[in-house]
Amino acid sequence: MKIGELAKRSGLTAYTIRYYERIGLLPHADRDQSGQRDYDTSILTWIEFIDRLKTTGMPIREMLRYAALRERGVDTEAERGVLLEQHRERVRAHVAKLKACLEVLDTKIAGYAGKEERMKDNDAPIHERRRKPAGTRQAGTR
Repeated sequence: MKIGELAKRSGLTAYTIRYYERIGLLPHADRDQSGQRDYDTSILTWIEFIDRLKTTGMPIREMLRYAALRERGVDTEAERGVLLEQHRERVRAHVAKLKACLEVLDTKIAGYAGKEERMKDNDAPIHERRRKPAGTRQAGTR
């Protein structure tokens, strides 16, 4: 398939495909008789995997490392597995943080959904939460 078709089917731009190819994230495409790139449809599976790595926050340098190992073949499977296991742990930690944030948002949203008793310290305007320490006098009072 030509680069335009690959762009359409993968959701990437032709520019991004050429860039990924140039930096080594995508393997170099075969060329047809006229010199145009000619991709095998199997590249779509690899592009989808790259997109998942990107979505989960894998840095491009690690994606490039993985791609280089993949290019070297089956002898690198163990190393690729370790790289993905390490990334999975970072993703799990990030998901745990997001879940905690989601709980806070859910609690706050529930407060606006008609609950009469809200936690005053968490919902009061900032100026109401700032209280002077005991024993301090306000200006002009004796």
